Amino acid sequence: MAKRDYYDVLGVTKNVSKDDIKKAYRKLAIQYHPDKNPGNKQAEEKFKEATEAYEILSDDQKKAAYDQFGFAGVEGMSGQGDFSQTFRGFEDIFGDFSGIFDTFFGGGTSRRSSGRGGPHHGANLRYDIEIPFRDSIFGTKVEIQYSRNESCVTCKGSGAANGSNKKVCPTCQGSGQVRRSSGFFSVASTCHSCGGEGSIIEQPCREC
Repeated sequence: MAKRDYYDVLGVTKNVSKDDIKKAYRKLAIQYHPDKNPGNKQAEEKFKEATEAYEILSDDQKKAAYDQFGFAGVEGMSGQGDFSQTFRGFEDIFGDFSGIFDTFFGGGTSRRSSGRGGPHHGANLRYDIEIPFRDSIFGTKVEIQYSRNESCVTCKGSGAANGSNKKVCPTCQGSGQVRRSSGFFSVASTCHSCGGEGSIIEQPCREC
């Protein structure tokens, strides 16, 4: 079967922007991805076709060669079915690892989770207490003791010494996460420098 024009495959025109090419490919990739269409050979072929078209049209040099000479100008430039190398550069299309699965399978989780902003939930507390059988029937009150953290009076809970402030973490640039590409996916993990806070304290409060 004759190959379809790459622009027709993505449903775009020749003067389209890179962002529009990216959007067009992302829509088709999500629609025809093999994980969403298990056992559907037609969907798999459409997915490969769209991926090959995106690989050519998203690259300025390949796109110029294709525009001038057609398929002959880009012969041997596409992945020829081995898409792992192609996907390694698609981090900006699909985002992090959880985001792509939310898109494919309808997950309702937030796409990104930042270590900044808003309070953190504390851990649940559990106490095992033995009481007489009669008290279990008629009810009783039992006092318990537990430890809790309170804000430092010196730094008001900021953790920084007087006259010192937090600064944006240079490793994650304030996002609280670092990304590592692995084949098709981009996996986000907690930043090791700031522990996911997005900021670091150069001069910690001596009191706490």
